Amino acid sequence: MNNKKQLNSGIGQPLAKSLYNELAFAELQGWLYKTRKKPGFINKLTKSTQEGINSLIPEKVHQVITYAIEKMVKGVLFGTIYITPSPLYAMTLEERENKVRKIIKIYQNTASAEGAITGAGGILFGLADFPAFLTIKMKMLFEIAAAYGHDVKQFEERLYLLYIFKLTFSSQETRNQTLSLLENWQDYISKLPLEVSDFDWRDFQLEYRDYLDLVKLAQLVPIIGAGVGAVANYQLANKLGINAMQCYRLRHFDWEI
Repeated sequence: MNNKKQLNSGIGQPLAKSLYNELAFAELQGWLYKTRKKPGFINKLTKSTQEGINSLIPEKVHQVITYAIEKMVKGVLFGTIYITPSPLYAMTLEERENKVRKIIKIYQNTASAEGAITGAGGILFGLADFPAFLTIKMKMLFEIAAAYGHDVKQFEERLYLLYIFKLTFSSQETRNQTLSLLENWQDYISKLPLEVSDFDWRDFQLEYRDYLDLVKLAQLVPIIGAGVGAVANYQLANKLGINAMQCYRLRHFDWEI
């Protein structure tokens, strides 16, 4: 993989060589290697187990989750339900990522508190956790995008957020496909029509729901729900934040395999 000179996201100035940039680039390479792998036996077994669990979940629960995810996807793509922070310019990668780490920590704590509260409230509060947690995670992504200098008012930037989300909360097979798309993002968006309304939110929500089922169902159990909700939301928010950092590093560096 050869690192080449590129213009910094939204800045229009060549990347300055620094130890931090070199370390970040090395971390990106390691993340790509770790993220891109063939679906293993455990992954396939988990997928099969999740499908069995899905058949046992009351239809009402499925409807609530599906509705929440559909509204979130459409809201991100076409709505104004999320505050759109202004992109930050004239900053080094290190300065950007110091800010991003603070953003992730804030939203981790927020997600953890929300998970504890809804987990302590039983199944009704547990159902409310899905849309609330979705909103927290998407707001975090919006702020991370802006910290890297990207204008989230633009449709293609919102679409990028959804693919980061999909990369994080999906099966290994779908993760590999999504990573390939993100690695070739400029080619992908150059082929988009002017108005895109056919994002496959059904596949999106099924992958997300299956990924979270085993963890989040435990949150609906009385007594242990509060602890499970707090820990699960904290860890899931962190996972999404770290993946977002790496995905924006893909666009910060000009590199080729």
